[in-house]
Amino acid sequence: MTVKGFFEGGVASIVAGCSTHPLDLIKVRMQLQETHNLRPAFAFHASTPMPPPPPSGPISVGVRIVQSEGVAALFSGVSATMLRQTLYSTTRMGLYDVLKRHWTDPEQGTMPLSRKITAGLIAGGIGAAVGNPADVAMVRMQADGRAPAAERRNYKGVFDAIRRMSNQEGVGSLWRGSALTVNRAMIVTASQLASYDQFKETILGHGWMEDGLGTHVAASFAAGFVASVASNPIDVIKTRVMNMKVEAYNGAFDCAMKTVRAEGPLALYKGFIPTISRQGPFTVVLFVTLEQVRKLLKEF
Repeated sequence: MTVKGFFEGGVASIVAGCSTHPLDLIKVRMQLQETHNLRPAFAFHASTPMPPPPPSGPISVGVRIVQSEGVAALFSGVSATMLRQTLYSTTRMGLYDVLKRHWTDPEQGTMPLSRKITAGLIAGGIGAAVGNPADVAMVRMQADGRAPAAERRNYKGVFDAIRRMSNQEGVGSLWRGSALTVNRAMIVTASQLASYDQFKETILGHGWMEDGLGTHVAASFAAGFVASVASNPIDVIKTRVMNMKVEAYNGAFDCAMKTVRAEGPLALYKGFIPTISRQGPFTVVLFVTLEQVRKLLKEF
């Protein structure tokens, strides 16, 4: 039963991760956009007018990627996504299922929200620690196309990326930003899995819908929105720390402070539209696939 929970979660996560990979790539590119030559916050007189910023919405970013790098660029780093989902998501989904089985009230068949959140925090943190090398490789492979040709890393695949990072930057580079990854994963898993279970229980408890596809889609999309709002700031910082070639930031807090000073507090929500655009479909595909896999394997 325990192994089956890991398998079900892993299959659902890989399907969801690969199907929404282009949206994730656009999100990463947007989060790496930095605003340069900003006026000071209280400068009322500017000697020269500021040039208008280039279009930076998710659609325009996606179009520019296709125009400059080709359609295949939208799937840059998909091998790293598959490895990341295999390591990170299989672990977090399986552990959450284990904790859920142990902490669910046998009489009522439900688990308090506080325990759901705690289970998500524990499962997400452990899963992220396991999957961090693939996460670093994925971010770098997704971001590579935006660098000048002479500065690109040109990884051949996820294992080439991990090998070269180990050889050139040390094994420790594979866990660069791991504190951020763990914190983000704890927040995402707690908000995503706990809220899905809570929304689903609420819908079924009030008799609004039956336990079927409609309930799964509604609960999962709501869970995706909650996870996006909770995780976007730490996701922006994680992406920038993981992608840096030199020690541009002295840790996550320094990165957050520099980002806010240079670009304003809303910079922490850069890429929110593609985040929710990706997190919504990802969460829907994840839980709909998970429910179907559970249905198929119910007799095993």
